[in-house]
Amino acid sequence: MFIPTTPKEIQQLGWDQLDVILITGDSYVDSPFIGVAVIGKILLEAGYKVGIIGQPDPQTADITRLGEPKLFWGVTGGAIDSMVANYTATKRPKKSDDMTAGGENNRRPNRASIIYTNLIRRHFKNTVPIVLGGVEASLRRVAHYDFWSDRLRKSILFNAKADILIYGMADQTILDLAATLKSGEDYRNLSGICYISPDPHPTYLELPSFKEVVADKHAFIDMFHIFYQNNDPLTAQGLYQQQDSRYLIQNPPAAHISQETLDHVHALDFERAPHPFYAPQGPVKALDTIQFSVASHRGCFGECNFCSIAVHQGRTVQWRSENSILREVREMAQNPDFKGIVTDIGGPTANMYGFECQKKLKSGVCDDKRCLAPEICPALKIDHGPQRRLLQKLRKINGVKKIFVGSGVRYDLVLADEKHGFPYLQDVVRNHTSGQMKIAPEHTENRVLKQMGKPGKRPLTTFRDLFYKLTERAKKKQFLTYYLIAAHPGCTDRDMDAAKKFASQQLKINPEQVQIFTPLPSTYSTLMYYTEMDPFTREPIFVEKNIRRKEKQKAILTSKENRKAAKISRTGSHPGRRRKPGRRPKSRPRKRKR
Repeated sequence: MFIPTTPKEIQQLGWDQLDVILITGDSYVDSPFIGVAVIGKILLEAGYKVGIIGQPDPQTADITRLGEPKLFWGVTGGAIDSMVANYTATKRPKKSDDMTAGGENNRRPNRASIIYTNLIRRHFKNTVPIVLGGVEASLRRVAHYDFWSDRLRKSILFNAKADILIYGMADQTILDLAATLKSGEDYRNLSGICYISPDPHPTYLELPSFKEVVADKHAFIDMFHIFYQNNDPLTAQGLYQQQDSRYLIQNPPAAHISQETLDHVHALDFERAPHPFYAPQGPVKALDTIQFSVASHRGCFGECNFCSIAVHQGRTVQWRSENSILREVREMAQNPDFKGIVTDIGGPTANMYGFECQKKLKSGVCDDKRCLAPEICPALKIDHGPQRRLLQKLRKINGVKKIFVGSGVRYDLVLADEKHGFPYLQDVVRNHTSGQMKIAPEHTENRVLKQMGKPGKRPLTTFRDLFYKLTERAKKKQFLTYYLIAAHPGCTDRDMDAAKKFASQQLKINPEQVQIFTPLPSTYSTLMYYTEMDPFTREPIFVEKNIRRKEKQKAILTSKENRKAAKISRTGSHPGRRRKPGRRPKSRPRKRKR
């Protein structure tokens, strides 16, 4: 069943008024990969009457088409932050949008959560609470650096004039909030939410105020450390931050849901398709990737400094049971549109399924060290065995021709697993690679990798050699795709020159999957970008902020001219340059006829 998005559907269901109306910056796609669809299905199953409006037109009264809800409005910018969806890393408008029907990027407003909230306030003066959620709200819940305006901004709660912000994955929090609002009780004690208060919280930790962090970059670093270290449900304290004459209150995060609950969420009746309402506008391109993919787990203990997953999904990996995933693929195989190909089994990182640090599960994340960088922590017992067994069983399901691991593989984990790492890679190379395997070294120079929170480059070449050895052994034509970042804080033109040389001489490639660093809200790399300091040492670092020079860094790595020059230096000839017929090279004088 689709969540209703038209008055006609509500009438057919016999509903007089909805309990909850969800507003999203995307076209409504009913998929377990789309957060607003998951939240809607969770509420529906709990007995609430839910409607959804995707990409309401800000110039009309479109947002009123389902009326006013009894309990609350839920607002999200979409599957990704709306500014990231609308602009490139060089602040140019994006022409296409994979989450918009028809693919043209013309229906999602900038700062969508703020725009939609203001629309609700305009048309419904004294309405029920407005609740923000999703990635955009989660990453902007405290004072944060905004790349697009190049300044610090207050919590999105203050700018959006919403009542409540739910951060994180929200599976349980949304049910707790709905029940609390229905009963008329005070919601301010719920875990996993933020709200605005006229007073500071008497027992919570105080963050440096918005005024202080604007005036002093060191204060902003202090603020971010406290914020980042209080995201784990087992160790986090509540926080508060003065942002004008009022205070942002962040309650401690919601507890991790159980595997049984995670399985239950993925067993809900998703249609795996866009709502028919959007059919006249055209297809939703994102569906090509997610329609027949399976999310095996959530969260990531990689903690790359440029990645927002740690702040939104969490640093603890939670995985579904084997039976839950097998059931989903069996049901998928019955779908009339299924062609026998499961495009991905994975998560934020493909090979983090089925294992976690037992110390972390018991006592929470460590404040003084990370799981994988600069070295893999010995307390993390890496085990690819569960994923190998899962893939073996999936291969036997009737109607399934191929199952691909399309998510990125963390190669340092593969190499560190002495028991199952090699057999896992062998399985993936033989049975689960769709022509290319995605890996994300992000850079090749150790100094830059350190700023990124990534491992050194030594494991990269080791893994590369192993992958191609197994590929040759399997008699397949497959290759590695390397994802790289240009203009990350700490990276100079000289570093990009070195990366180009390494890619040409060691990896034997001309890199193509190269992105210019985008400073996402609430990440350590963005903190470096804004402050121009290493936040852990307070030492100054070079940060490239000029757009043209950022593009130059990318061009250094992707330029094919550099590759040709390297070939000239090795062979003494220019590939592709042909001399005229009958003409000899000048370096080889003609012999005299005798």
